Amino acid sequence: MKTIKASIIGFGSIGQGVARVLLAKKDYLNKEGIDIKVIAVTDSKGSAVDENGLNLEKCLAVKAEKGTVADKPGMTGLDVINQIDHDLVIEVTPTNINTGGDGLINMRAAFEHKKDVVTSNKGPLALKFKELTKLAEQNGCHFKYEATVGGAMPVINLMRDGMAGNEIESVKGIFNGTCNYILTRMHEEKSNYSEILTEAVDLGIAEADPTYDVEGIDTAGKIVILANAVFGMDKTIADVERTGITKITYEALEMSARSGKTIKLIGEIKKDGSLSVAPRLVPVGHPLSVSGTLNAASIQTDLAGEITVTGKGAGSVETAGSILSDIISIYRDN
Repeated sequence: MKTIKASIIGFGSIGQGVARVLLAKKDYLNKEGIDIKVIAVTDSKGSAVDENGLNLEKCLAVKAEKGTVADKPGMTGLDVINQIDHDLVIEVTPTNINTGGDGLINMRAAFEHKKDVVTSNKGPLALKFKELTKLAEQNGCHFKYEATVGGAMPVINLMRDGMAGNEIESVKGIFNGTCNYILTRMHEEKSNYSEILTEAVDLGIAEADPTYDVEGIDTAGKIVILANAVFGMDKTIADVERTGITKITYEALEMSARSGKTIKLIGEIKKDGSLSVAPRLVPVGHPLSVSGTLNAASIQTDLAGEITVTGKGAGSVETAGSILSDIISIYRDN
């Protein structure tokens, strides 16, 4: 049995999902020869640390009761990475698509300290993918990020591992559940954009400030990661031609429906290096014509033709499931 000392940096929805999944899958991990011992959990107010292993059930209960796990107030994720000996950093702090935020700082520090990183944080990868992957390689570290694109939908690992031997010619898909929900509900309810956006915010499907989602910024970040990880490109979010959904009307959706089509926000990567995010017409019945908060990716290959994968693009446990998959892929193989 290999014991892996890990930290969970960020204990919001996804970080708590990781804790729940590690508890639920402890026996499964043990059968794979892996014992994950979480020695630190960090949130915005500080950290809980026990180098012998934290009680994750207690961490979740304390977080629910007090709003923080911190028994060491002010101790940041960076402090944990720099000061405490461990093997794996699970980096799940909030995404900052403009600067990379704390996530970028944490990942750089982790690699410099020769720690593996598994993350759901797309901001650092959308801005500094080449730098981070090179830094991980130079320091002999594993770097996994399936959860940055599509939540529970296994897009990156599918294309890099499951479809080995195929040449990927293009990828296009729905990578933002909030936008897909809004467009679906606009047509169902015969309502305008602003009304359904309010509904989505009230239900917690959209953030109070939904700009990242509805302007296509979130989708752009995800296709940049795919372009770099799968196609070997060197792109940043500035390379994406982007249009959001804020100007889509119910009338446009209704007119599309009359011709057997629907409107979806589609992110697309072409082998020639062009990246785009824009509302596009999709035939009803096409694999990309999914409704609600679902995500879908259509992968065009030279050998297998078109392959489409669909799944939940968000959710704390669903995203944590992708993180768990990455952890297993690192330590089961090694």
